[in-house]
Amino acid sequence: MILAFDTYYYDNKAKTVGVSFNNWLDDTVLEIKEEIIEDVPDYEPGAFYKRELPCIISLLKQYNLEDVELIIVDSYVLLDDDGKLGLGGYLYNSLEQKIPVVGVAKSSFHLNKTNSKPLLRGDSIKPLYISAIGISLDKAYKLVKSMHGNYRMPTLLQILDTKTKER
Repeated sequence: MILAFDTYYYDNKAKTVGVSFNNWLDDTVLEIKEEIIEDVPDYEPGAFYKRELPCIISLLKQYNLEDVELIIVDSYVLLDDDGKLGLGGYLYNSLEQKIPVVGVAKSSFHLNKTNSKPLLRGDSIKPLYISAIGISLDKAYKLVKSMHGNYRMPTLLQILDTKTKER
């Protein structure tokens, strides 16, 4: 099973949503789970993971991790060419480096040229930025590229994004 997570912040709350699916080519999710956490800490520049990681870890408790082959996060895994950890890297370490993590970010991080790879999908001229840990960057890139959908965002990640922003 593959999991993908996203978090939306509003009114001092964090809504984290997880979708599960079995195959990279799937166009429907197996299951959607969500959790709202109150009194989340403020964003700390350069340390986004401190805000979002506890939300993902909490929702992960609803899954049997033995069934999870990979996790996708709406963020970076590595932040720069020196390998500074981003949200995905901290998640990977918190899972004792047992489950590969792929980051699918919507914006470029200027210090990250070798540990991320821009991916153009559909007719979009704006790439997604793929990063990975526990799996090669090239393999992660190919897997995200293969995901169902004709647009910039793969279908399942668009479902996740939409569901996350629903109140």
